[in-house]
Amino acid sequence: MSLSTQIDQDIKQAMLAKQADRLRGLRAIKSALLLAKTEKGAAEEVTEEAEIKVLQKLVKQRKESADIYKAQNREDLYEIEVAEMEVIEGYLPKQMERAELEAYIQAVITKVGATSVKDMGKVMGTANKELAGKADGKTISEVVKQLLG
Repeated sequence: MSLSTQIDQDIKQAMLAKQADRLRGLRAIKSALLLAKTEKGAAEEVTEEAEIKVLQKLVKQRKESADIYKAQNREDLYEIEVAEMEVIEGYLPKQMERAELEAYIQAVITKVGATSVKDMGKVMGTANKELAGKADGKTISEVVKQLLG
């Protein structure tokens, strides 16, 4: 079952259960997927990889907004962003643990033959491609710097 179909079904369930927070998050996902589908040059169907990227972007936006609201002492808006972020994260693949990520990136470093921070681009390119959806780019970057530095 495609993600769009799953989201449509979950929206109906959230409406019937009167779950406002969940419904808001689901509608954000549906909207972003429709935008991705109708983008200029987009394929007929959105690939699973593209869906994951869309969801990651939504989570990143919610996280940044939540941080801003927290800094401005706007707990009401902060809670809305966090609730939406949790709904969206439910549709992403399980994120890797830090130790698991470090071991994986160490293997990538060995595979590409990286020896210093100058080789970070090669490692990041391979790691981002292989870990799409399993870890965010910022965390991958931190681990690569730590292991090469």
